[in-house]
Amino acid sequence: MEYCEIITTTDDEKIADSIIDKLLEKRLISCAQKSEIKSKYYWKGTIEHSTEIKVCMKTKYSLYKEVELEIHKLHNYETPEIICIQIKDGYEEYLNWINDETIK
Repeated sequence: MEYCEIITTTDDEKIADSIIDKLLEKRLISCAQKSEIKSKYYWKGTIEHSTEIKVCMKTKYSLYKEVELEIHKLHNYETPEIICIQIKDGYEEYLNWINDETIK
């Protein structure tokens, strides 16, 4: 079984919570952590500065496309950050928990 962490950011805490809640309800992720971050990025010709919410979610790699689709449906950004980082190794009991808490 392969696992991954999926990351997205938004400037709206309600959007972050709705993404997390929907993905947990559908059992597409086992858990999520959110934290406030300060971001700087180049967007449409200028350097932007903003406060964002970073959301990190754990799931099976096989569920990535479904998670991406759900995030995109709920997201408020024109071009949202949705990235997937494969987990090469980890504590076996934790990885088993991810497996048990997500859809088969």
